[in-house]
Amino acid sequence: MTDAGIGARMLRKEDDRYMRGRGRFVADIRLPGMQDVAFVRSPLAHARILSIKIPPTLRDRVMIAADLEGVRPIRADTTLPGFKSSTQSALADDKVRHVGELVAMCIAPTRAEAEDIAAEIEIEFEELPAVVDMLQGRQPGAALLHEPWGDNLFLTSVTDVSNGTPPANAAYEVTRELRTARQVMSPMEGRGVVAEWDSRVEQLVVHTATQQPHIVRSGLAECLGIDEGQVRVIAPDVGGGFGYKGILLPEEVALGFATRKLGVPLRWIEDRRENLVAGADCREHHYLLTAYADANGRLLGLDCEASVDCGAYSAYPFSACLEGGQIGSLLPGLYDFPHYRCRVHSVATNKPPILPYRGVARTGACFAIEVTLDALAREIGIEPVALRMNSLVQPEQMPFDNIAKRHFDSGNYPEALRRAIEAIDLDGVRTRQKTGEPDGRRIGLGFALYTEQAGHGTSVYSAWGIPMVPGHEQCQARFTPDGGLEIRIGAHSHGQGLETTLSQVAHQILGVPHDRIKVLHGDTAISPYSTGTWGSRCMIMSGGAVAKACEALAGRLKHIGAKLLQTDAANVRLEGGAVVGPTSRIEVAEIARTWYRRPQDLPADVDPRGLEVTEGYKAERDTGTFSYAAHACLLAVDPVTGEVELLDYVIVEDGGVLVNPMIVDGQIQGGTAQGIGTALYEEMRYDERGQPLASTLSDYLLPGPTEVPAARILHMETPSPYTRFGQKGIGEGGAIAPPAAITNAINDALAPLGAELLMSPITPRRIVEAIAAAQHTQTPEAAE
Repeated sequence: MTDAGIGARMLRKEDDRYMRGRGRFVADIRLPGMQDVAFVRSPLAHARILSIKIPPTLRDRVMIAADLEGVRPIRADTTLPGFKSSTQSALADDKVRHVGELVAMCIAPTRAEAEDIAAEIEIEFEELPAVVDMLQGRQPGAALLHEPWGDNLFLTSVTDVSNGTPPANAAYEVTRELRTARQVMSPMEGRGVVAEWDSRVEQLVVHTATQQPHIVRSGLAECLGIDEGQVRVIAPDVGGGFGYKGILLPEEVALGFATRKLGVPLRWIEDRRENLVAGADCREHHYLLTAYADANGRLLGLDCEASVDCGAYSAYPFSACLEGGQIGSLLPGLYDFPHYRCRVHSVATNKPPILPYRGVARTGACFAIEVTLDALAREIGIEPVALRMNSLVQPEQMPFDNIAKRHFDSGNYPEALRRAIEAIDLDGVRTRQKTGEPDGRRIGLGFALYTEQAGHGTSVYSAWGIPMVPGHEQCQARFTPDGGLEIRIGAHSHGQGLETTLSQVAHQILGVPHDRIKVLHGDTAISPYSTGTWGSRCMIMSGGAVAKACEALAGRLKHIGAKLLQTDAANVRLEGGAVVGPTSRIEVAEIARTWYRRPQDLPADVDPRGLEVTEGYKAERDTGTFSYAAHACLLAVDPVTGEVELLDYVIVEDGGVLVNPMIVDGQIQGGTAQGIGTALYEEMRYDERGQPLASTLSDYLLPGPTEVPAARILHMETPSPYTRFGQKGIGEGGAIAPPAAITNAINDALAPLGAELLMSPITPRRIVEAIAAAQHTQTPEAAE
């Protein structure tokens, strides 16, 4: 380790431009002759389109489905047996399946004028019954979104590791019905697209706020019926993604077609109403979960029936069963037990497609098992942490294949829990609860644990049969003639600090000063192919690729440097940004100048490929790394008003070797804020006709600084045996456990009142109603 290499708490290089307002986002792009786009969106959740009337004077400024000649619908399939395919037209042609679906595209010199045109278009609909609830959608006789299916199930996934009966030695069992609300992802920057047709090179150039430039290029080429070489996708600075910007947009397809036809650049910038209503939904799950334990308080098994509300379509490259398909493998968590059955239904409803959100499926699965484990502990009459300690995978079992065939690479789960117990002062809290609070509030303590699978690759995704299978992640690294280092990667940074952490990797190996290292990404014309940024994979995969490329450059530097130092290559080493020999040294920058400008001084056997390399990387085992954490939450609940105050929050996390602990802390704090939103505030509700009941941020609640405490983060570093530096993915973890930990703390506070909450978000109203319901069911003697 150096003071600026692996493990250094180095300030983020990219923040200088962000803090000075010099970032460049899609909305900052201005092209000559550019026109703005506004879309006419469906006001109904489920309806047939009978007619579209466009004033004749505006017809040349409006496009509908019939105008998109040769454009194919978006199709995002899997080869998993039983999966039913959906097709989504860029502009709806026969019927609409959710409020906000695109129907017409209006083009004008400004967004305001385009919206005025949109207001002039009249659409006649035949409204159809809407499927608003996933459980309703599974029932016989429910309205059908896609008539040829015969039902509303994208897929039913089954995991069964049992003998068909509950565990024979189960002394205790509990069953809980749990539900997570539908959320809307709310990055600071919404989506945005600027598209132009470059007639000089016959190429569609699309500037878009995306996490996956190469995947978007493939999807656009497929839908528009052109070669991928005719599509260039550029992702500039991106103001937050979280999975929301990890798909192909119908807006990208529509603008891609229209700019080529009209010959002018086009721009669409999503406003917050579009964000809330039309396409950022996630995390709506339902669980019926039974947990079993033996007489000693050890978990024996789980039986689960789950449903995921997938919305109307599968988004490209794949979204419909991404959550449902993973629940079966995620639900067992960090625990070792012998009996497991899980059936998950991925249900189509008249809502926008559900998209992968930070923690994809893990947040819901963690919520289900961890809240149920607390209920099981109360049934047994033991501390919830005791049940967990009895059931966790032990460090001496690592690496460990769990009951769902997940290969845990390394870690010490009991130690993480022990540290969380100590930091939150479990014994002190229990004493405080017996004393009571002077203000009448009730104190509660909750724990939750999870694993985060990250960096999983070819062997995992090829089994899913989807159009996005990661292979070797590549890095192109080269020296400039004056000794600067350029690193080109296919992944994209939208807040993770990759320009800093990948610079740290390069500095660790080559010793080049950070101000001479430039990380380039986000442009399919200059970056190697990549499936992009998702699944906490960047430091594992891109970090490994950067290391391999820099090591290859290091070998070439030493060979040239040895010749210039008039010694043998075996006598030199690379140190501090220079090749060092027995009696002298030569700077890397001088070696670069020699290669480019003084080739006559090079050794005769110099590598003709020079100081530019492309190297690929895969983890030694590509089933993924498993970071993990124990979260502990102390809070106070006002039983009269239902208000919740978070008093203390402790996170003990293990992300393997931390490349930049400061950035890791920021990732965890940010994820925790989003998890608090899931637990207490965020909910997109719909009425019986499928109308969203929040269209502004005054209706859809997001946590702010006063609602998010500064979590106390304690680090463990158990290296992964499979990655280049022992690093594990860490980007999603902070968002996974807070709903479970906070719910368990609330239920702990309310247990003496007989109240229990099993749905997120836990709002003040739900708390008051749960207390009232518990008091109503109690006998008069118990109520007193």
